[in-house]
Formats: sequence, structure tokens, C-alpha cells
Amino acid sequence: RVKMSDEEILMCAVQLGENFCLYFAGLECDAFCKDKILHRVLRNVNSQLLVVRPDLNVAAFEDVTDQEMKSGNGMHFNIHCYKTTTPSAGLPVAFSIQVADKSYYMCCEKEYGKMTVRFREGEVPEKIPGESNAIFFKKTFTSCSSRAFKFEYSLEQGMFLAFEEEGCLRKLILKKLSREDEVDETMKIS
Repeated sequence: RVKMSDEEILMCAVQLGENFCLYFAGLECDAFCKDKILHRVLRNVNSQLLVVRPDLNVAAFEDVTDQEMKSGNGMHFNIHCYKTTTPSAGLPVAFSIQVADKSYYMCCEKEYGKMTVRFREGEVPEKIPGESNAIFFKKTFTSCSSRAFKFEYSLEQGMFLAFEEEGCLRKLILKKLSREDEVDETMKIS
């Protein structure tokens, strides 16, 4: 048994090869396997809910009434948690949502030289063999804020989900932290 980040991993040796190299079974390098699904609404620092409108190709934090929240169209997220071989990076998660009887998943794509958050029709995969533009690492926002999180894009270190004002919208974006110890309230999601 090997102890890694408060998590024990059972390793079984399979064979002893040439030059006395030990080979193990069941280990996957840089792979993500779905572990569990959480059902949540996502709020920003202003207590606004993240609402996805795929027909308009937009996701933004909005003030929502109790009645609108009960209908939940585009507001109730499935957070797919994955097991990983690198637990120090944070908990790998992917986001999906149901809107008008269709499933959408969150991903990041480069458009006009800038990384953009998109919701594509389809399902989040059960197993991701390597890198994915749909995986984010869930991290606590600050050490004294255990119920708030920030989500780092798995393919670009230092890029986090955040919101920015665009007219009357607080649009969901990817934002680069200038320093690792920087606290940016636009990245705070609870």
C-alpha cells in the first residue's frame, strides 16, 4: 500500500521483469474515471445563480426568483466527480445540465485566440483516458472558506472559471490569475 494525500491505494505487483523491474496491474496514467455525481446550483459572490441558455450560446450569473428556481430550467447542474492519478491538482470535475430535455456539458474552446466557455450538446464521458477540455479541478476558494470553491481549467494552469460584467450580464468566462496566491472574488463559486 502506498499513502498519497490521505488516500490509500492498493498496488498489486504482477511480475518481475528483466533487470529486476517490477510491473504493476490496474494502474492508469493520467486517466479520469467517473466516481460520483453531485446535483447543485452554482452561485457567485453576489448570490446570483448560474443560468445556461444554450439557444443563445450564453451562461451567466443572474438574479433568480424562487419560482424560477423551482422550474430550474438551465440552473440545476450535475457535477461529475472523477477519480484521478494526481490528487494534488484538486478534485477533477465536469459539469452537465439539462435544458428542454437535452443534455449539455461545459467545455472550453479557443475562439479568436481567446479561451471561451461553451455548453455542447451531449453527455459527459464515464471514462476520460487522458486530457479533456471538459475537466476542471475543484479547489477550495481560500483556506478559511470551506463552502466556496474555484475551478481551474485542467488544460491550462492558472485559468479559472469566473464571471465578468458584459453590459447587464455577469457572463461565465475563463480568467487567468496573475499570481497563485491572488484572491479574486469573481472566481468564487458556492
